[in-house]
Amino acid sequence: MTKLKALKENIEKVLVGKSEVIDLLLQCLLANGHVLLEDIPGTGKTVLAKSTAKSIGGTFSRIQFTPDVLPGDITGIEYFNPQTNQFETRIGPIYSNILLADEINRAMPRTQSSLLEAMEERQITIKKNTYALPTPFIVIATQNPIESQGTFPLPEAQLDRFLMCIPMGYPSFEDEKTIMRKFKSNQPLDNLEPCIELEELTQLQEQTKTVYVSEAVEDYILQPVTATRNHSWIGQGLSPRATLGFMRSVQAKAVLEGRDYCTPDDVILTFPYIAHHRISLSMEGSLRTTPVEVIKEILKENDVPVEIVR
Repeated sequence: MTKLKALKENIEKVLVGKSEVIDLLLQCLLANGHVLLEDIPGTGKTVLAKSTAKSIGGTFSRIQFTPDVLPGDITGIEYFNPQTNQFETRIGPIYSNILLADEINRAMPRTQSSLLEAMEERQITIKKNTYALPTPFIVIATQNPIESQGTFPLPEAQLDRFLMCIPMGYPSFEDEKTIMRKFKSNQPLDNLEPCIELEELTQLQEQTKTVYVSEAVEDYILQPVTATRNHSWIGQGLSPRATLGFMRSVQAKAVLEGRDYCTPDDVILTFPYIAHHRISLSMEGSLRTTPVEVIKEILKENDVPVEIVR
């Protein structure tokens, strides 16, 4: 797709050497899903979120999560205005196309839970009033996996609402040299212009839903999902919500590749990012292996079907 290629190239003007990460984020955009970026500070998570928001011409909000952030600071509050002698509603920063929830695991569980309704139903409730969020709406959350002091692990119910968990990783030697030169005299993000309209992105999201998924590929999607529920070292496997998100992500992968049908490779390349943050190992499993190794094992045991296309 020409528009998707232009969108990726526009983001790459700022984010250097992260082609695969950008592809995964675009998959989530096409699938209308939320993203959890998990890596150490300074690897470009915020830059990725901002450049994506600028590239689609959407509104962007960033919330720095800390233990003293309250639910009302995110969704909004109802307050009494003495000038009008009435109660009025002030909608919070969540009302945007791209919401960056920075260091989300530093917020109290009560504050974390304020995102649940917005992420699942694309709406917020303040007192008795419900407000629909803009379309598209995507949450890009970040967390530092190596620091535990002053953090509150995300509950499974919230992790399940993130379509993918994407690691950023360090740049290569040459990529980091390019970053130094690019940012030495200016800030490329300031000059980034939109290259796709929100309406066009919405149309691409609708197009993604029409991508053909053969019965053989449907079975190939379900086999690893079912395997996570029956594996002896996994305490909690993937939910039906994860299955639906997995299917939509596979369709989005096909759209990125310029196809109107899904292949087994789409399933293989997508599954690790769908499953990693959702798999909960049992006590015995955590002593013997890691989620990454379990995912590799499940994919290895999954019988690849004969490719069936329309």
